[in-house]
Amino acid sequence: MIDIPDDDIPLDPSFAARFDTKDRRPACQLYLISPPVIDAAFADTLMAALDAGKVAAFQLRLKDISDEAILKAAESLIPICAARDVAFILNDRMDLAQQCGADGVHLGQGDGDPREARKLLGPSAQIGVTCHDSRHLAMEAGEAGADYIAFGAFYPTSTKETTHRPDPSVLSWWTTVFGLPCVAIGGITAGNAQPLVEAGADFLAVCSAVWSHPEGPAAGVRAFGAVLT
Repeated sequence: MIDIPDDDIPLDPSFAARFDTKDRRPACQLYLISPPVIDAAFADTLMAALDAGKVAAFQLRLKDISDEAILKAAESLIPICAARDVAFILNDRMDLAQQCGADGVHLGQGDGDPREARKLLGPSAQIGVTCHDSRHLAMEAGEAGADYIAFGAFYPTSTKETTHRPDPSVLSWWTTVFGLPCVAIGGITAGNAQPLVEAGADFLAVCSAVWSHPEGPAAGVRAFGAVLT
C-alpha cells in the first residue's frame, strides 16, 4: 500500500530539483477539450484543428444536454479522431462512453470510481481522473487504476467554475515520483503554458485558447507548437 500524503503539509517547491529527471518522459502533448456548445459545423472545425498540429487526445465535454445529443455528437466526431490517431475521451459518463465506443472516459470526483469504469470499459480504455490540487486524490486515483490524472485549474478560466489553484510544483512532484501521466488544465494558453511544461506536465488540456483563438482553431493549435517542442 502506498503511503498517501497529507495535502495540508506544504509541498517543497524545489523537491524535483533534487533528482535527475532529464529525458525520463516524452515531450508534453496537447489534449483538446471541446467547447461547451457545439453545432453541426463543429465536425469541420475539429478536422481543421486536428490537421493543424500534433494532438494526442480530444475530450467531448458537453453539459446540460440530453444523452441522445451527446451520443449523436460522439457518433460524428469519433471517426474524425480515429482517422488522425487522436484518442476520443468522453467527459463524466462512463455509461455513455461504453455506448458510443469512446477510447476512454474522464471522471470528476463525483463521477464514479476508476475501478468501475475499468470493469465497464475494458482493459484498453483510457481512464482519467480530476484531482484538482490534491496529491492525496492523485495517488488514490493511481492506485484505483487510472491511466492519467489531471491537476488544475492552474490559471483563471471561464470554461468552468473552479475553486482549486495548484502550484506548478505539484506537476514536478508527480512526474518525479510516478510514471503515470499527468494533465495540466485550467486557463492554459500558448502564452502561459511554458511554466507547466517545464514543471513536468505530460499533457496540456486546452479549450478556449484553441476554439476562441482570434485567427481560428487551427491557428490556436499551431500556437502551441513552439511550446511543446
